[in-house]
Amino acid sequence: MTERSLLHQLIDALRCLPGVGPKSAQRIAFHLLERDRDGGARLARVMAEAMHRIQSCRRCRTLSEHELCGFCASSQRDASLLCVVEQPSEIVAIDQATHFTGLYFVLGGRLSPLDGIGPDELGLDVLEQRLRDEPITEVILAISPTVEGNATGQFIADIATRHGVKITRIAHGVPLGSELEHVDGGTLALAFAGRRNL
Repeated sequence: MTERSLLHQLIDALRCLPGVGPKSAQRIAFHLLERDRDGGARLARVMAEAMHRIQSCRRCRTLSEHELCGFCASSQRDASLLCVVEQPSEIVAIDQATHFTGLYFVLGGRLSPLDGIGPDELGLDVLEQRLRDEPITEVILAISPTVEGNATGQFIADIATRHGVKITRIAHGVPLGSELEHVDGGTLALAFAGRRNL
């Protein structure tokens, strides 16, 4: 294997990152090789370990290197409140912008029959089991207000209603069609505080 082909492999590998195209990947590769080999080596070590050790929390499905994430393992969280989000990154956004003290559940997407994403892919059976077995009194939907998000929310509302659990949704102060992880903290905090019954 030649140095040139290894360089191209590095550039191609960097393109898997979101927002990194061919030019950005090339700039990053040259920066690491020419100016920060220690940083590149550390990045490679940490990334390899993260890919190996970080899995999904068995209870809420967020990313964790332990069987239970820090939220699920904490006895300080309010077990009666469950916030349902689409992606793990949205837990970080909510946790930084609000004073929410309940627990979370990560769907990993939205219902989208055309893309082959149904209730099983979103772990809705796991969510229903939690509603049946845990002392949850309110499910808060923090799902993007898209067509698929609304359909997903309605599906979850039907499950919650069957189990006598109150269902609310964060307020629609979040712009229609936007992704929660890109909304500023102030807007997200106001939308979360202004949640209403669904």
